[in-house]
Amino acid sequence: MVIHPHLRYWLAALFIPEAGPRTVLKWLAHFADIEKLFTASILELQAAGVASRYHDAIFHPCWSLIDRELALAAEQQVTILCLADERYPKLLKEISDPPLVLYVRGNQSALWQQQLAMVGSRNATPAGIANAENFALALAKAGLAITSGLALGVDAACHRGALTAGGITIAVMGTGLNHIYPASNRKLAEAIITEAGAIISEFPFDTGPKAQNFPRRNRIIGGLSQGVLVVEAALKSGSLITARHALEQGRDVFAIPGSIHNPVARGCHYLIQQGAKLVTSAQDILEELQMLPTVAAEPKKSPNGEPPQNHPHSLLKQIDYEMTATDTIILRSGLTAGEVSSILLALELQGHIQAVIGGYVRTVKTGKGQVITHV
Repeated sequence: MVIHPHLRYWLAALFIPEAGPRTVLKWLAHFADIEKLFTASILELQAAGVASRYHDAIFHPCWSLIDRELALAAEQQVTILCLADERYPKLLKEISDPPLVLYVRGNQSALWQQQLAMVGSRNATPAGIANAENFALALAKAGLAITSGLALGVDAACHRGALTAGGITIAVMGTGLNHIYPASNRKLAEAIITEAGAIISEFPFDTGPKAQNFPRRNRIIGGLSQGVLVVEAALKSGSLITARHALEQGRDVFAIPGSIHNPVARGCHYLIQQGAKLVTSAQDILEELQMLPTVAAEPKKSPNGEPPQNHPHSLLKQIDYEMTATDTIILRSGLTAGEVSSILLALELQGHIQAVIGGYVRTVKTGKGQVITHV
């Protein structure tokens, strides 16, 4: 395992009580490297603006605790990246208060993948869960790594969608790596690691769940990613904190609209009012990130090698009597997004389907000519 020569000092900085990344980085602006901080005199610390309450922790780090962290990392095959490590994710390093260290379990190179953060409510609606899984699946298939927070609800659905696509997903934890939280997502965490993803944290191994740490991890979710997609969120939620961090970091923010009567859609509507891009399909995001393929995918062929001739009829079979997301229809049909869009319009004009928030539903015509939907 490759270890940065100054890693012990970065861990020593991590364990300084009440000194967060922003404070430590302010001190380091006055020293050539982090080792110089821990070998400085009182006068040098004072000149760097280090308050006296921090001096004892700097002069006398708890090296036994730090060596225990390193031993656990070696035992559990966890990589610890410090801010000075060339393997530290470049985008995350650019934020105003990047983590001093990152504990990485799983595929460390996943952190260098082009990432999109996906976040949302722990108490998501069934439609929100479906949107999270379908968007994550389509975006992962397009080559994006999906980054989220391993929480219940939308976060877990995003991770599952990326795994279903055979893609890469990264879980940012608000606890140490020895405390998977919530415990009910332990199997999901194991699947992420097994399938070439990663679980990461800025907190020491034995850090348990503390309320104040979860907002902190949100800046990492946004900082690793090119943009943030908010699936469902209340007005006061961690998802909006993540979106705010992303805006401050100069990243794109996307939001899926929902019913005006849905409390966990109000956060998305607020973000849209504030300038977030309203999205109804993964294609909207890929266009914004300029990730659309230059050559359209070929439509699926029939057993005799010819393209299917009755596209509208075939496409109708891919739409359920419950809401079916547009991305799901595209994936099921094997047609291009443009082909699907034109066929959907024709089917809607003919009364076979009806557009609803998040996708389409098949309709049922009664004998009186009435149309019944199953939203």
